[in-house]
Amino acid sequence: MVTATQAAAAVPALLGEERCHLGEGPAYDAATDTAFWFDILERKLFEADLATGSVESHAMPLMASALAMVDDERQLVATESGLYLRSRLDGAMTLFRAVEADDATTRSNDARAHPCGAFWFSMMGKGAKPGAASIYALSDGEVVRLFSGLTIPNAICFSADGTQGFFSDTARNALYRVPLDPATGLPREAPSPLRLSDDGEGLDGAVIDRDGLIWIARWGGARIDALTDQGETVRSLSVPARQPSCSVFVGKAFNRLLVTSAREGQDEAARAADPQGGATFLLTPDAIGKPEPRVRLGAH
Repeated sequence: MVTATQAAAAVPALLGEERCHLGEGPAYDAATDTAFWFDILERKLFEADLATGSVESHAMPLMASALAMVDDERQLVATESGLYLRSRLDGAMTLFRAVEADDATTRSNDARAHPCGAFWFSMMGKGAKPGAASIYALSDGEVVRLFSGLTIPNAICFSADGTQGFFSDTARNALYRVPLDPATGLPREAPSPLRLSDDGEGLDGAVIDRDGLIWIARWGGARIDALTDQGETVRSLSVPARQPSCSVFVGKAFNRLLVTSAREGQDEAARAADPQGGATFLLTPDAIGKPEPRVRLGAH
């Protein structure tokens, strides 16, 4: 469990002025020192030049939640109707693989690239309908459904060697580990729940640092927890928003943590009590991350 001496005192900085309705899906391109994140419900993509701190907002044609770099010119974006290729030059979106495109009740949620270049992404009910969510993978050019019957899939992240994957179902207070084939990013065995140090409430988006700690946002808990791959909480970072949603390591040294947050579900009184809810933060976690892999669109 976290003790007072283990809790890190990071001083947060705001990135941009906008307050997201549902901030999610932070990503980082080290080649250009640029960070990205989404406001899913407001259909916006934010692009931040970390060298200058300037933030640009892009209108999206549909709900989108996460992206990964393909190459210097293209991004793969998870959306409510599947995977799209987005041009960084002009923002043009081209459908790459349709996923649940005929179901208007679902949208994309958490996602992350595997070290081999596979891309895991999730779909869930727009109203968080129980059991309506699934996790998919784009591997060797094909979309494969990995897990179904979930409600709010989150915390998709991978060990550096690609042999272990993790994901949560926020609605079930559960964090799962699954052995993977490092060459394909696909499961070798069924997932198993980790034995957590606490009740598991609010397990949201996650990223793994270079030492293997899982930095997971605690929705409703105003913090990011660092967990071992056995589920033990060893450190905690305060976030000045009640509903942090996901994080990614950023900066040339990967020594800062970009954290998104949300105002979703808050009434007027809750928003007044959470004035920085929906903001995007930069924390100094006293930890070092690793580069996010680029996505491979086709077979080897």
